[in-house]
Amino acid sequence: MLTRFAPSPTGELHLGHAYSVVCAYAAARAAGGDFRLRIDDIDGSRSREDYVAGSLADLAWLGIDWDGAPVRQSNRLGCYAAALDDLRARGFVYPCFCTRADIAASLSAPHGPSGAIYPGTCRGLSAATRDRRVAAEPHCWRLDMARAVAEAGDLAWEEQGQGHRVADPAAHGDIVLARKDAPASYHLASTLDDAAMGITHVVRGADLIASTDVHRLLQALLRLPTPIYRHHALVCGADGKRLAKRDAAASLKSLREAGIDGRVLAADLAGDRLPAGYSLQNP
Repeated sequence: MLTRFAPSPTGELHLGHAYSVVCAYAAARAAGGDFRLRIDDIDGSRSREDYVAGSLADLAWLGIDWDGAPVRQSNRLGCYAAALDDLRARGFVYPCFCTRADIAASLSAPHGPSGAIYPGTCRGLSAATRDRRVAAEPHCWRLDMARAVAEAGDLAWEEQGQGHRVADPAAHGDIVLARKDAPASYHLASTLDDAAMGITHVVRGADLIASTDVHRLLQALLRLPTPIYRHHALVCGADGKRLAKRDAAASLKSLREAGIDGRVLAADLAGDRLPAGYSLQNP
């Protein structure tokens, strides 16, 4: 078994992150397997090195160690570009020049698991028009979902302890795989990284179940192995809402500085015991 934890250094880790990393770490160690760490640092506008250092300090405080050197997404940009080139050459992606305001203003944009579904405005542009506009205008690259699903056929993935789930990536519409300011989307980068790292079991929050449908599709298109998934409950505050990085009171840094014993906290989380005022809930 090989699991991983992949924090984004865009803010401080909180109790929800602690629960997720403890779940992944405990699963690997109980099976005599390995646990890896990946830093998802390709958001150039928000990623900060002090958050990387803070995350490492939080993990050490919890008593979490990892096997091998941490993997940084910022060192894997060439891999993402190669995968995008492959999908482009096979006709599965197309350039999109629409702004968020353009999409929001479209009356034909329904909503799916990831929010507003792109109405396909740029999908039908001619090759000549695409080439001309790519050279002159900001753009992203979208997956032609209908074509991709037709190529991949029926898709499924295994949810640990629950059996197989039928994937429905089409519900997301033509998702973005890369933007001018981000060389790969979360979907593309995470799928490629998990395969490259040899991850056998992906342990993450239940809010990412719908994303797994997209990842399963990308695995099929890029001929990548499919790990087993386990989507755990989310840590919620007293208001019943899942924690976010803006919830300073729940940050691991604040708990460390308050003198809380991190190893005791990790043991409690491994047994689904949360501090007062917090609870585990499925979306």
